[in-house]
Amino acid sequence: MPSALADIKDTLDAHIGESVTLTTHESRHRNIEHEAIVRETFRSVFVLDLKQDGDQFDRASFSYTDILTKNIELDF
Repeated sequence: MPSALADIKDTLDAHIGESVTLTTHESRHRNIEHEAIVRETFRSVFVLDLKQDGDQFDRASFSYTDILTKNIELDF
């Protein structure tokens, strides 16, 4: 991923509506992976629809600094 917040936003803008794999780092030894769709980007946050069982989605928002500090990872 890019190393500047504006670059991260531009990268996510290019992938709106696409599926991504979200990895959240919950603790030192616990990582959780989700399939998600990039829904919207805003000035300081972005929104993902996390796929649930069936056709249901759960919506979550993250800041671009979460990617920069490696609290979460996105794979396109």
